[in-house]
Amino acid sequence: MIQLRHACLATLAVILSTSVNAAEVNASASYVLTLGGINIAAMTVDLEDDGSRYSLDLSANVAGLGTLVASGTARATSAGRSSGQNLMADKFDLETRANGESFNVDVSFAGRDVSAFQVEPPIIDNYDRVPLERRHLTGVSDFLSTFVLKGNGLDKSLCQRQARIFTGVERFDIAMSYAGDDEATSPRTGYQGPVVLCTVNYDPISGHFTSSDITTYLAESNRIIIWYAPLLETGYFIPYRVLLGTNMGDLSMVLTKLTQ
Repeated sequence: MIQLRHACLATLAVILSTSVNAAEVNASASYVLTLGGINIAAMTVDLEDDGSRYSLDLSANVAGLGTLVASGTARATSAGRSSGQNLMADKFDLETRANGESFNVDVSFAGRDVSAFQVEPPIIDNYDRVPLERRHLTGVSDFLSTFVLKGNGLDKSLCQRQARIFTGVERFDIAMSYAGDDEATSPRTGYQGPVVLCTVNYDPISGHFTSSDITTYLAESNRIIIWYAPLLETGYFIPYRVLLGTNMGDLSMVLTKLTQ
């Protein structure tokens, strides 16, 4: 169960990347997630922004894949200020349900610092969990708002990002780099047009287990890629596709529907 929650957190962290202007936005993006070519989940992200405050609401239904991925649901929300160059969360919440068990995270922020957080049931610290330190909880963001990127257009500047992220369980850094331009052409997806490719590097800081295969794999991976597409004329840029290579096959997320 801990490994499943870790996978959900890490995947969401990789998956959610967007961008805004001051104009009012009310949009919804739907995605399908596959592992090794097999559908394992459907996800919807709702975004509202009135020019000064934003809210993000993610919901996912996981169909499961034998013993590899348990069926269940997940919901994550983030809300805060949107008037600056970056979204700044006041609050982040996460709830997952699988195998009859629930897991909840609540994090409050004051500026870029964590003011309070609660995890239920609590994570049991043991010898192989890297301790969270107070200094790790300053100058951070939650992973939903961190990956809502503000930019001036669909160009390489969207990918030139670094972020310090706290999920309520783990602290890690993300570094994004420009990888190239491409064209989305499939009529089976929710967008056709130009996209920008960004690679993602994951650097675990604290709160993770040193024995976690997922943490080790993400830290060593050089194959985490996000294709960004414009969210209509809103000034946002959202993932058109996300690809994470794993030893069980490619974990992929593709945009299937976009509404505003």
